Amino acid sequence: MIIFKYAGDLKRYIQQQKTAGKQIGFVPTMGALHNGHIALIERAGQDTDITVCSIFVNPTQFNNPGDYQHYPNTIEKDILQLEKAGTHALFLPSIQEMYPDGTTGLEHYDLGYLETLLEGKYRPGHFQGVCQVMNRLLNMVQPHKLFMGQKDYQQCMVVSRLLQLTKLPTQLITCPTIREADGLAMSSRNLRLPPDDRKTAVSIYESLSLIKDECKKGAAWVAIKAQAEQLLTSRGFKIDYVELADANTLQPADSCGGAEPRVALIAAFLGDVRLIDNMIL
Repeated sequence: MIIFKYAGDLKRYIQQQKTAGKQIGFVPTMGALHNGHIALIERAGQDTDITVCSIFVNPTQFNNPGDYQHYPNTIEKDILQLEKAGTHALFLPSIQEMYPDGTTGLEHYDLGYLETLLEGKYRPGHFQGVCQVMNRLLNMVQPHKLFMGQKDYQQCMVVSRLLQLTKLPTQLITCPTIREADGLAMSSRNLRLPPDDRKTAVSIYESLSLIKDECKKGAAWVAIKAQAEQLLTSRGFKIDYVELADANTLQPADSCGGAEPRVALIAAFLGDVRLIDNMIL
């Protein structure tokens, strides 16, 4: 695995691979890698010839400065995992490399309703930051295929919108959420959970499973939502949202039925750690 710290060097490497007829797969991360990330690396290895991973904790997508400061850093372990998984190139840029003119007064993207609901509502500015860094990374890496996880459901939709806006010739591949044995969605933020909270965190998965089961029974969404919220609050969670939406558009839904598939989405704090998850119904 080759480690690149500068976009110019990475671009030259990518161009060499493309000239040789190689397909480029890209997995962007913020480090603190887990098996969910490695599953994306492995999928990229199956679908493309050259797998590029980036590790960059992007300051512009954190609306909570404390969250940015406490984001886990496990870079040496990450490098070993990436090498073992068969990654060809790791892009490890500095903030200066990504934002040479600073992180203020940056471009704005027309994301429409996507940044007014769910994560967009509770983390104002977050998706603008996601687009700012992703547009830079995609232009630097210029991959044929981009691999992202379904756990960040809304983020995948935002990146899809970014690709439409920028007309970048990259195909987004959304891969299934990878879970721990007890059902908890794998996340870098799980590293911040104390042992007791780690055990409690699986309640989010239990709530999503409850929603799915009750929807199958034909129960009313208002009653299902109240049940799911009660389960979470009784176990110490502070809820941002428990919502049901159209799985294709993310527009709010008020019933489990209908012609279009539904997705249930949850965001909640356990202590000072904010966890998100979703389940297609």
